[in-house]
Formats: sequence, C-alpha cells, structure tokens
Amino acid sequence: MSLPYNDLAKMIDHALLTPNMTSEEIEAGVRMALAYDVASVCIMPFYVPRLAEMLAGSNVKTSTVIGFPHGANTTEVKRAEALRALADGCEELDMVVNISSVVSGGWEYVRSDIAAVIGVAHEVGQKVKVIFENCYLNDDQKIRLCEICSELNADWVKTSTGFGTSGATLDDLRLMRKHAADHVQVKAAGGVRDLKGLREVREIGVSRCGASRTQAILDPLREELGLPPISISAGSSSESSY
Repeated sequence: MSLPYNDLAKMIDHALLTPNMTSEEIEAGVRMALAYDVASVCIMPFYVPRLAEMLAGSNVKTSTVIGFPHGANTTEVKRAEALRALADGCEELDMVVNISSVVSGGWEYVRSDIAAVIGVAHEVGQKVKVIFENCYLNDDQKIRLCEICSELNADWVKTSTGFGTSGATLDDLRLMRKHAADHVQVKAAGGVRDLKGLREVREIGVSRCGASRTQAILDPLREELGLPPISISAGSSSESSY
C-alpha cells in the first residue's frame, strides 16, 4: 500500500469496547481492522487471548484497557489487570488514571498508580497509553498529568475513554502536545469520526486515534488514493460513541 495510506491507517486504534457487543460482532470488527491494516485493535480484556490469536503474524497490535472506564480500581487491581493482559499477549495497555485522586489533588497516589502499570509493561517491552478523561479536568490538572507521564516515560497521553461526557477536542490535544515531553506521544479518543478530523489531529502532532468508525475514516482515503475498496461483511464496523 502507498505510504500516505499507511501514515494515516497506522494512526488508528480500532475500538471494540462497547459492553453489549456479541462475539460475532467483535470478531467481525477484528477482521475489518486487519483488512484496513490499522495500528491496533483495542478490545475488552476478556477477549485479549482470542484477539492475540487472530492478529498473530500481522502488523496490527493487540491492545486492551486497564481500570476502564472510571479509573477507580485500586493500584493493585490495575497492576494485576496489566499483568494478566500482558500474559495473554497484549502489546499496548490503555490505562485510566484515578480521576477522583486527580481532581482531589492526590498527586502522589496518581503518580504511583500510573507508575505501577508502566513498570510492568515496560519490564516486558510493551507500551502504555495513559487516559486522562479530560471532560472532568481543568487545564492545570491536564498539564500536571502530562508532566507526571513525561517523568514516568509513558508512551502516550490520551484524552479520554470515549465513555465520558465528551471526547477529544483540538484545544486539549494542543495543550497535551505542548506540555508532554517530546518522547511522549499523544492519542485522541472519542471525537475523530472522519478523514478530515484524522488529518486535523495529525497536524497537531497526534500519533494515534481511538476510533470505532474506521471504515468511514479510511474508505474516503482509499478512494482518494485510487486503492481498491475493501469489502467487509455486515455488522463488522462495530460503531460506538468512541
């Protein structure tokens, strides 16, 4: 495939996180993500072993969520979740910060909570995206989280779960890119729904985008580049509010 396609397709983490999805819908979504050659599939934790099996030998990574969607699990539980996911074949973890501790100013707890998950992932060469859930935070709190994640060598800072009151905004993405260290990437979630939006966040410096509308984003790109359409069976788009 042409480089312009890969540059954009490899920004997408295809999300299969809606709790009432059937196994048939999940597997159709995985096949669709494989066909479009996205960056990763982010799936509910119980499905990680099967996802890793389906993605074996491909360039699409296995990812899942930790402490999702509220971030309120104890650090010990988040660490256990991370260890289980990694053992099951997960390559990227999207963990939610303890939102209550953030808004309460409990920064030492927040730091140790994030560090626990980053530590077990980095120990085995895998990566972590730290989810802020920006809809509940003020700018000072977002900036402090960027600083903590930079100090802890998080791989990405991420705007949202897709299940909060709002998702990624351009202003938040600019703020996070400005205040996260250069070695920390930025992920948008819960707001990019078309090719124009994907290109807009890329210009800001976003390297990943959580999306369920993968087909709607990438079909116009394929048409623009003169690439053949991809035929996917009904029900495989697995769209949600993500």
